[in-house]
Amino acid sequence: MNKKFFLTFVLIPLAFVVIANCEQSTNFAKKHFTKEYISDGQNYWALIDNDQIAEFTTTFFGGSTYRISSGTGQQGENLIFRIFDEEKNLLFTNQDYANSAYWDFQIENTVTCTIEAQLDKTKQASGCAVLMIGFKQ
Repeated sequence: MNKKFFLTFVLIPLAFVVIANCEQSTNFAKKHFTKEYISDGQNYWALIDNDQIAEFTTTFFGGSTYRISSGTGQQGENLIFRIFDEEKNLLFTNQDYANSAYWDFQIENTVTCTIEAQLDKTKQASGCAVLMIGFKQ
């Protein structure tokens, strides 16, 4: 197969589909941000297939209230996310709350956390997973 053909007719259209899926996921995650929450300005997203786990690192600052919002296409409940502290202690998983699309929490002391995200295999096999983090004004 000619490289130019492959790029033009396979990869470029595929890229547009991926971008559209991630944009749709981001729009779903944005729905959970009310006027009282300000985004940290980043979208944490990953293309996930089957058992893959995306990993993001962020710092939560003491004395703040945060909201984490998730999206996968038109859904939020298809994404499982877990938050771990620096010692790998599990701080939260939305799996305990029917894969809730968002979670609000307060931080007393500044901590760097790892957030793992994976698709709920019973609901979705692959797709774009988006997490957004915001803090309360």
